[in-house]
Amino acid sequence: MKNLKVAELLKSTEFDRIVNVKGWVRTKRGNNKVAFIALNDGSVIHNIQVVVDVASFDEEMLKLITTGAGISVTGKLVQSMGQGQSVEIQATEIEVYGTADANTYPLQKKGHSLEFLREIAHLRPRTNTFGAVLRIRHSLAFAIHKYFNDRGFYYLHTPIVTGSDAEGAGAMFRVTTLDALKPPLTETGEVNFKEDFFGKATNLTVSGQLEGELGATALSLIYTFGPTFRAENSNTPRHLAEFWMIEPEMAFYDITDNMDLAEDFLKYLVNYALEHNADDLEFLNTMYDKELVARLRSITETKYERLDYTEAVEILIKSGKTFEFPVSWGIDLQSEHERYLVEQHFKKPVILTNYPRDIKAFYMKQNDDGKTVRAMDVLFPNIGEIIGGSQREEVYEKLVNRMREMHIPEKEMWWYLETRQYGTVPHSGFGLGFERLVLFVTGMKNIRDVIPFPRTPQNAEF
Repeated sequence: MKNLKVAELLKSTEFDRIVNVKGWVRTKRGNNKVAFIALNDGSVIHNIQVVVDVASFDEEMLKLITTGAGISVTGKLVQSMGQGQSVEIQATEIEVYGTADANTYPLQKKGHSLEFLREIAHLRPRTNTFGAVLRIRHSLAFAIHKYFNDRGFYYLHTPIVTGSDAEGAGAMFRVTTLDALKPPLTETGEVNFKEDFFGKATNLTVSGQLEGELGATALSLIYTFGPTFRAENSNTPRHLAEFWMIEPEMAFYDITDNMDLAEDFLKYLVNYALEHNADDLEFLNTMYDKELVARLRSITETKYERLDYTEAVEILIKSGKTFEFPVSWGIDLQSEHERYLVEQHFKKPVILTNYPRDIKAFYMKQNDDGKTVRAMDVLFPNIGEIIGGSQREEVYEKLVNRMREMHIPEKEMWWYLETRQYGTVPHSGFGLGFERLVLFVTGMKNIRDVIPFPRTPQNAEF
């Protein structure tokens, strides 16, 4: 008999039929006459209740059914007379696939802290919290592909191993096949990467943007969605060494088009989660963040405020608020500044534009004032910056001059520069950190709790 998912059975109105369901035991209670098993298979946050007539089953087998055990249940699906569930299964057959020792199984009891659950990342998906987070993560990933596909974008696979540093940050993971203890050296005593696998120094990518621009100059509309890596020795609730990025690049888009797309994109994703993950969001709203669902709805129902960086700085200075990081024109705004603008001043998402050129990347379109670039950051409540992007500099001479100012080697970026020599066009793009999006939608407070297996300094266990 084909097994059915718990999610299907809980919605079913076809009663008094024999069904089979497989899953893991969440709880077992009862007496010497009847036992009640709460079974979950991960398809939904709710459990299905299995009613067991103790006299009809082997006593020793029933003792094996404890929290965490994997079992198969066959029985009659009936309307439930008890409170808390609409349907239940009256068991006729039970097979125990795998036991879970009640003395050693880490999830035998409820109420574990999120810090403890991070130490058992191989088991935490079995909890209600992480089951909900992972289902929401899946829905958002699917929605991203659906959004772009429905709007004529092409999914471009950009390289994970790269010889360029898109951000100019320098904090990258080296990829090499050279002997770590005795690498070949040049005459000057430096590592000779010409003898390495790729014939040059290579790293794990920090962004697919530069390669994405190459695709946009041929296909017009592309997006990337893949893992990125940063070797920052940072142990904050906002940083990961391995994370996922969504980076659309659009030919013939200016900064206004870019902002329009970013706002529409975010509203679509949040709406998708509200529609398809209502039960999971309600659970997280109850358990972790009482304002979560209301906040998500507000994001989709309001027009985002748009203003220049210069205006934002003036607002912050005039606020009278004492910030940990003092505010002045030319600084890179911190999360506390961004959240003040969103949560206290405007009380809605904000898109900032026209940042000082000296704090932004080399590829951003330079404004005529010589001081600012057509950058944009989308700021959300509880998160701060959730999207960063810009109109890209399409003028060859300006791009070369900016690269020289920032000491970015033209020789290594020849392929990027050629896109400005052959059929250059105005174009724009942005990057959305997937984990930051999931963090916002789930209401979780630590980014390590929205990725299945977090990679952070001194942590690559699973």
